[in-house]
Formats: sequence, C-alpha cells, structure tokens
Amino acid sequence: MDRRDLSDLLIFQAVAEAGSFTRAAAKIGRAQSGVSQTISELEARLNVPLLARSTRSVRLTEAGQRLLEQVAPALRQISDGLDIARAGQDGLTGTLRLTAVAHAAKDLLVPALPSFLEAHPNVSVDLHVSDKFVDVVAEGFDAGVRLGSHLEQDMISLPLGPNIETVVVGSPAYFARRGRPQSLEDLAEHTCIGARSASHGDIFAWPFQQAERRIEMRIDPQFATNDASILIEAAQNGLGLVCTFAPLVAAHLETGTLEPCLEPHCVASPGYHIYYPSRRQKSAALTELIKVLELRRKR
Repeated sequence: MDRRDLSDLLIFQAVAEAGSFTRAAAKIGRAQSGVSQTISELEARLNVPLLARSTRSVRLTEAGQRLLEQVAPALRQISDGLDIARAGQDGLTGTLRLTAVAHAAKDLLVPALPSFLEAHPNVSVDLHVSDKFVDVVAEGFDAGVRLGSHLEQDMISLPLGPNIETVVVGSPAYFARRGRPQSLEDLAEHTCIGARSASHGDIFAWPFQQAERRIEMRIDPQFATNDASILIEAAQNGLGLVCTFAPLVAAHLETGTLEPCLEPHCVASPGYHIYYPSRRQKSAALTELIKVLELRRKR
C-alpha cells in the first residue's frame, strides 16, 4: 500500500459523497485545486478513472463505485477507532449515520433515541430522511430502515416490528359520489390514486388477496405522487381511492375523514427492518442502537 493511499482515499470518499470538488474541498478545509490534483494522482497510481467530471457535476465511474463500496466501511472503522482513542475511554463515541423513510423515522427511530443517547453521551446521530432506497455502503451510512419487501438480498436485516396491514381508503364524499367497490373487478370503474416510487419512478402495484393467492394489481392513475402525505391529502379531498399502509391513515379512519373498502382482499406486507452490509462491518454504536430498538419491539 502506497503511503499516500489512505489520505487520498479519504479525499476520494469526500468528493464522492459531496458530488463536487468544490463542496468536498470546503468540507475538509482544502483548496479545490489540491483536491482535484489528489484525485488525479490517485487515478494515475491505480491506472483507472474513478470519477467522471463535467462542468456541472462529478459522478462515480463503475470502478469508482466498486472502490468506494470496498473502502468506505474500512475508513469508517478507522475513524471510529481514532474517535475512541481521542476520547481516552472504552465507551462509545463518534457519529452514527442513519437513513430511514419518514414514517419509520418518526415512529421507530426518534422514540428510541432519548434513552440511547442518554446512555451514550459521546455518540451523535445524523438521520437522513428519504423515501428513496439508499445504498448505505456507497453513501456512507451505518444502517438504514426500510420495509422488508424493499431490501436488497446482500443486506443483513432485522425486523423492527410486525407486518403492516394495507388498506384501501376513500373520502365519504367520494363514496357518496361514486359508490363503494365491492370486488377487485369494481376498481376498474373507480378513480385510483397512484403512489410513485421515489427511487425508480414507477407506480406501485396494489397488493391483494384473491381466493387463495396473493396478486399485484397494476393501476392506471389519473393522479400520482411520490409523497405519502400528498397521497393521503388527495384521498381526503375526494380525488379517488388510495392503497396505503393502515398506520399512515389510522387517525383519519378514526375521525371518519377517510373510510376503508375491500377489507376482505387487503393483505399485510413485511414491516420495517433495519439493514446494514455485514456483521463484520457493524459498529459498536449501531450494535447498541439495535439492542434498544429490539427491546422496544418486544414491549
């Protein structure tokens, strides 16, 4: 290993995560020209381009993506080890970077943080909330929280709660105007609001149970959105029917601003899971947070 490699890899990671030489330079306190020169020298030593540059952006090449996936966990372990050494103690320290969808962040992660952070005052948590699927390795996160059905196969994952019931809902005004569907075939005569994937842009199929089998029904929505709150707001305003997770509309069902339909056909989907690359790469802080989350799940 060239003695320059470790420091250069840290700069490479900073540029990859920032998506910009200028932003990376500002973050690490270096001149932009020096950062650019460092990356060029690293590419020359490796004899492979790591970053594709344009006048407006910087993105990883395929080789750069592979390299980042390999070195990011090791760089994080080195950083954590140095934090512990600086603290001069055996206790946990450093920053735990997490990513989660909004509902999981609000209902699962945030309620667990007070006791976790009180027990580990030298740990800080940086929580990134997004509906998109996040590659935790490539983007430098310790772990993510997503629905079990949306996880990649090479991730270690642990359930944080039970399966989540889906429900089809509409407003009282919509049902008064259009009637209430009694069968899955009736949906062809109704206006369905589409939930668009934030990661891939496709419209989610509606999962149902029909007879003894589970089916995925494709819809052709007149209105679609990638925001869960707007989806529910549209249903409340009588725009059409929405298929969503029951916890997201529980308060609206209780107050009657939304009403369910097709209950015999609705199914449960895998609940939220915390996922991370491997047991070997799991930090001590993440291990302790998972213990807190598992304890809350068992209550």
